[in-house]
Amino acid sequence: MDTEAVRSFVRAAELGQLQHAADELGVTQQAVSKRIAALERELEVRLFTRTARGVELTLDGQALLPHARSIVAGVERAITAVRPGSRALRIDVLGLRSAQAVVLHDYWRSHPGTSLDVVTLRVNDPRVAVAAVEAGDVDASFRTVTDPAALPRGVRMIHAFDSPLELVVGPRHPLASARTLTPLQLRKHRIWVPGIAPRSEWADFYDQLATDFDLRIDAAGPHFGDEVLLDTLADSANVATLVGARDRYIWPANHDLRRIPIVNPTLAYPLSLILPATNPHPGLRAIINHFANLAPVPETTWRPSWAPTPRRNDGDAARA
Repeated sequence: MDTEAVRSFVRAAELGQLQHAADELGVTQQAVSKRIAALERELEVRLFTRTARGVELTLDGQALLPHARSIVAGVERAITAVRPGSRALRIDVLGLRSAQAVVLHDYWRSHPGTSLDVVTLRVNDPRVAVAAVEAGDVDASFRTVTDPAALPRGVRMIHAFDSPLELVVGPRHPLASARTLTPLQLRKHRIWVPGIAPRSEWADFYDQLATDFDLRIDAAGPHFGDEVLLDTLADSANVATLVGARDRYIWPANHDLRRIPIVNPTLAYPLSLILPATNPHPGLRAIINHFANLAPVPETTWRPSWAPTPRRNDGDAARA
């Protein structure tokens, strides 16, 4: 069924004249007549009778009208859902349990009227996410390109916020009773981080972290998911992993896992936002301003050398 024919039928029925419907739809009266005639042929019924004042619905036309209105409304909702500038703000996050998703959820809870679409592109190479922003498939992406010079001219990258790291261990691990830990205390302990993909930003992060603090970061083996990772930690006396302080993890109570902050210095994973260089989605400004209200990391914080520099006026970056 031709949706434009349905739209023409609805406006002609509501306005009572084909010319008025044509004027509103921006087409000729002849085009409206042809659309309605084609719809009548498809349905094998008469929808209008002509009068001195214009057109009136037949009984079949009256029966069709409420359903036709629903079709038109559904088409308009579908168009709005994908049209840049009118659709919901679409932001790519690394995962729905990640710090990015948690911060966005906190923002949405305090601004429940925000039209927000949180998606996961499920790609490891940040350049693929950059291409999605450049193409307009997403309005922004929580990714970091560790060489900003490689960014195309159509996008920009700004600092969003830093995510302090915590060590997660099971109850039998030697560090399980600690309230805080320093990077020095992590040396010689196996820190298992499966799923470190080549060319990913987190591969660069863990390479520099291991080098700067002489840590044993083990990425061996396939990543079967967070649940399997947490099960392994609960049963192990020598395996630990690192997670972001804002990352959301849930495990059975009998796992008795411990999340231990790392201090002196705090180890921070830098989170960046990639967005269009010009004309970003209008909904981004408020979210970027929200980042500025997050609790700052301590002054004694380690960040990788390629981390974007935090700026107090990052909200301005969304106005260009």
